[in-house]
Amino acid sequence: MKGFKEFIMRGNLVELAVAFVIGASFATVVKAFTDVFMSLLGKLGGKRNFDAWRPGDVPFGAFLTALVAFLIVAFIIYFFVVKPYEAAKARFSPAVEDEAPDANTVLLTEIRDELRRR
Repeated sequence: MKGFKEFIMRGNLVELAVAFVIGASFATVVKAFTDVFMSLLGKLGGKRNFDAWRPGDVPFGAFLTALVAFLIVAFIIYFFVVKPYEAAKARFSPAVEDEAPDANTVLLTEIRDELRRR
């Protein structure tokens, strides 16, 4: 029972649970935004989605609708999650100093340089 308690209280599991809940909530927001965008796109093109478009009896319209929805989701995630995260990470994380290479790397570099000279 002690091992199970340690597993449940491990930080990674709690962080994963929080990320899952936030991700599910974010997915709802993105789906609503996608529906609004597709409605606006439908007003321009006359249809809200392309599901009914079947040239040569091939359901290409469903693929096109899914592709547009995917691109919208990718755009939102990139510009509203990834870019702000990278900016915050660059701003708040300490700069990584160039560390001196370890002794093995120095030795191997010297051996390589010596072999090139011969």
